[in-house]
Amino acid sequence: MSDITVETKNSNIDNIDEIKIDHDDEIKGDVDIDIDEIKIDDDIKEIKIDNDNGNDIDKPHKGEPITKIEISPNEEYLVTYSKYDHSIAGWNINECPFKPELSIKLASDKFLCQICVSDDKKLAYIDYNEYLEICDMNSKQKIILDCGDNYKYNYYTFTLKGEFILREMKDNFTFIYSTQTKNNKLNCKRIYKIPEGFDFISISKYDKLYLFSNNSIYEHDLITQKSIRIFKNDKIELISYELKNYISYDKNIIIGNDENFIYIRINNKIIIYSIDFKIPFVSLDINNINDVIQLHNFMNRTCLIPSLIPLLSGSIIKELYWDKCLDRLKEKGQLSKERQARSLLNKIRTTTKYVFGIQDGHILKIKHEEILAKNSSKFEIPNEIIENWYVDDDFEDWYFDDDKKETYKTDDLLNIIFNNKYMDTIHALFQKIDCIVNEEVKLTQNSIVLKLDKGIINLKVFRNNNTVNSQDQICAREENINADQYVLGFKLFNESDIIILTTIGLFIYHFNENNKSISLNYYYYMNISPIKNYYSEKDNIIEQLKSYKEKFSKPTLPLSNYDSLKHYDKWETYIKDNKERLLKYGVELLTSAVKEHNLNLIEDIYKKCINYFKEDLRNNRMFLSIITSTMALLNKSYPDYISRYSSETTMITDSSFYSIENKNINLHLYSSSEYPQIINLTKSIWWCKYNLSMSEFAKEEIFEHTTTQTIIFMNPYIKFVNYPQKYNWFKELIKPQYSPFVETINKDIYKTWNGETLIDFKWNNYGKYYYTLIWIVYMTFLGCFTAAATIPQQYIDEDTQIQLLIASIILGFIHLSFEIRQFIYNPIRWFRNFWNIFDMIAFLFPIGTSIYWMQTNNRNIHLISFSCLFLDIKFMLFFRVFESFGVYFAIMISVGKQIASFLVVLFIIIISFAHTFYILLSPTSNFSFEKKNTNDDPNNPWNIAPAYYQVFADGTVNQNQYFIQPPNGNTNMFVDFGTAIFAMYLFLTGDSSALSNWTYKDNSSLVVLIVLFSLLVVVYLMNLLIGLLNNAIEKDNNKASYLVQKAEILAEIELFYLLPHQRRWRKWFPEVIYYYADVYKVRQKIKEMINEGEWNTGEFSELKQDLLNKINIQHNPVDETTLKNILEEIRDLRSKLSQQQ
Repeated sequence: MSDITVETKNSNIDNIDEIKIDHDDEIKGDVDIDIDEIKIDDDIKEIKIDNDNGNDIDKPHKGEPITKIEISPNEEYLVTYSKYDHSIAGWNINECPFKPELSIKLASDKFLCQICVSDDKKLAYIDYNEYLEICDMNSKQKIILDCGDNYKYNYYTFTLKGEFILREMKDNFTFIYSTQTKNNKLNCKRIYKIPEGFDFISISKYDKLYLFSNNSIYEHDLITQKSIRIFKNDKIELISYELKNYISYDKNIIIGNDENFIYIRINNKIIIYSIDFKIPFVSLDINNINDVIQLHNFMNRTCLIPSLIPLLSGSIIKELYWDKCLDRLKEKGQLSKERQARSLLNKIRTTTKYVFGIQDGHILKIKHEEILAKNSSKFEIPNEIIENWYVDDDFEDWYFDDDKKETYKTDDLLNIIFNNKYMDTIHALFQKIDCIVNEEVKLTQNSIVLKLDKGIINLKVFRNNNTVNSQDQICAREENINADQYVLGFKLFNESDIIILTTIGLFIYHFNENNKSISLNYYYYMNISPIKNYYSEKDNIIEQLKSYKEKFSKPTLPLSNYDSLKHYDKWETYIKDNKERLLKYGVELLTSAVKEHNLNLIEDIYKKCINYFKEDLRNNRMFLSIITSTMALLNKSYPDYISRYSSETTMITDSSFYSIENKNINLHLYSSSEYPQIINLTKSIWWCKYNLSMSEFAKEEIFEHTTTQTIIFMNPYIKFVNYPQKYNWFKELIKPQYSPFVETINKDIYKTWNGETLIDFKWNNYGKYYYTLIWIVYMTFLGCFTAAATIPQQYIDEDTQIQLLIASIILGFIHLSFEIRQFIYNPIRWFRNFWNIFDMIAFLFPIGTSIYWMQTNNRNIHLISFSCLFLDIKFMLFFRVFESFGVYFAIMISVGKQIASFLVVLFIIIISFAHTFYILLSPTSNFSFEKKNTNDDPNNPWNIAPAYYQVFADGTVNQNQYFIQPPNGNTNMFVDFGTAIFAMYLFLTGDSSALSNWTYKDNSSLVVLIVLFSLLVVVYLMNLLIGLLNNAIEKDNNKASYLVQKAEILAEIELFYLLPHQRRWRKWFPEVIYYYADVYKVRQKIKEMINEGEWNTGEFSELKQDLLNKINIQHNPVDETTLKNILEEIRDLRSKLSQQQ
């Protein structure tokens, strides 16, 4: 390390060991106070302090310009750096006027690219060789890191939680250190590995890590381990570190954030991402005068100046804001005349409370609230600036295409995004309830007049003058809430928003000064019982309002419920016709439309969601979640929408074009979350330390890989697998909440790669592990019972047998408990699934047999045999999760459901014939199998039982029976109706022995019935059944049927085997899933879909045409409209020809 000299005010030098003056540097300026110089040598770990009486300089950094200014996370300390003086100065923010209390002198050949400081005055800086140095400005000690002190870092920051975060370059590690030193050493608390393919952008003091990959910007929370994609554009380029140097990150992409928004500057573009809506809702160009005005209005209305000013370097807004700061300093007398006459600022840094600027080497500070209090919401730019406005002719408006560019209306937008600002006003409104009838009130200086008259609310806005008359009226709005409803109170918010509480609900209206209109911004329905007289029923109203008061007591407005949409038709229009409102309330609105069977509204919402997504494929994908979140309802009432959605969105992506990449491994249909899979290496921190120490050794590839052309698709089922974030742990164990995936088991979803990759993603992340565990537990259950029942008694002692039976009972009840939970969750669905009934039998038989065996000590072989049968078949059912087996199981169940009615008809026919034969062939007289009774009844079992006669030597036969075989129940199976039915079943299978005991010549009726049964049932119906089976098998012999079965298995695992918090893990249940596909197989699949007429280009036609072009497929579909146009042209030609003739 090069020598560093530290200068500090001499307040206490009792502990100084050595005093020394550094004469190497020239001191500029007047000398008027004492100096301490402190020198840090590279060979020692602590600072040596050398003291001599001298004088302080008049200006910091010896009058040289300040290059950088940095502020501690909690805004308690400030440091400046001058590359001309090679020094760092420390400033106490709370002291005014500012004077440097500490100065660190660097070597003359050291230039810094980044500095930062903690609240407890720990200073860290990186030079252009990417080597990090840290020192404690209080103790004057050098600080080292316990995890890689000699490695190159290109970014770091101190956080609000007193942590030090570094980004290591070579291995792409992120280290998090505690700022509490021990022996002048910082201990590493956590280590994270950033995956390949993600480039580092920055880290914020709020523990947010920002990454770049595939033209997208991501935010990863280092505390919650959750990631989101905040912006995507195909024209974003992150300047490579190897090309430009470290500081290129600061110049290309700048990011800031708070609890509601993420602010991004990319070149000259400002993008604001709403964390609530999960979309970028503002995109403005700081080189465009109109956008600058909108941005200024936005900043003033939202008080986001501290967050946005750091992104506005080079913008007129930042310069004018600083001018206002200087004006305020002049008013307070804190700016000398000398400084007023000098040039504008060199550097500006803002915090949540203050703005700091550098002017002529001095630090200036002013509170934001002082500027905002005097700031007007109207933005006025001086004429001389407008006349000389610089516009970059080469600037390309890349966020919106020319034909899709959208001008944001600031007023409308803000009142959607910031409606939670109303909460304090609403709380006050609920505190004071009163009935307001026939009253007219002037609400504001802008002359907003509220008139109430017999259930009618009149809102009028007049020009701002001293008189209010109809000629000065700007706009008006009338709301009829019915005569039997009452207004309970009203409040004005922000001079333009009117909040009205009524017995029918809460209304929030907004006056838009831009387009001179009053719009409904929010409505929440309240079910207050009708009242005749307010004053006599006031207590009743207050009591009914208590539940609603509790809902509005939270910090955010509750979402409009189903009743709000049902009882107020106009609210539907305001939602569906506004992009941001649709995104917030769209799921509720579409749910309401499905429940009310409003087909027009369903179609309207569906098209708007698709169209909004097409407007900006990169950032508007959340509109698709409105459709996918309501698929459970659509599946029940309008399943054709699921088929339509599946067809229209197959093989799409969230980019305006497809990109083909070469991969070293075959990733066909491999699914992954879009979010960066940050690897937490904290548990292996000691191994990481060792690994870092060995990282200097080069890595060589041993194997050569063949590359495969791969294309990436987006799975359009956005938020389809997500569960509600709010849940009750106990209720989740009894009756868990469901996701759209669980409730929407539809075959159309799984006919495409979208459904297949969705299943594969779930199976690979958690399904196969839980399924294997369930299988192992079941095999243990099977093994225990089978061993107890099958091993001969002489080879197993009684104690061991009892232990096996006890284990069987315990394991059986474990499996049975999950079946009971499934039954409680949805009894109707449980009965509809044949496998559930079979599982219940397979568990109950062994449990009951084991208990009976232990209680009676009776080994009932009938119960044991059936128990083993069901257990063995149940074991076989576990193979249905594998495709080679699962297809056949799916066929069995599906075919069985399709021919169930036919089997019922066949069974009735068999019963009919059995009844007929029973009447024809049953004995007419009493008989007994134990005692022979002779009569002339041909159906008597004794008369048809085999008899044996004596044959004499001369060949004659003795007519008297020599002996007879006693009959039994099988001699004449028609003596009982039950055995008669079984005899018909045997006849159906080809065994006619039950009818062979009668002579056919003497029983013509028997012959007719046999012929009729054989022709009708055996020949015709059985061959018809075989044909039906072939058709049904052909219909269900596909992968989709197997995937539906696998989806049911995964849904069961999710609901009844995963814990409630596991169902909320973003890694397992992401909002968006992407999948890779082999280009060759994509070509095959598309050609197959084209041949079968399944290639739908009705929506996303341009996107899908780009895909066809990329993979070299020629396809020119002709739709019905085109055919009609051609026919019309032909008719026109014919008519013209006929006229010419």
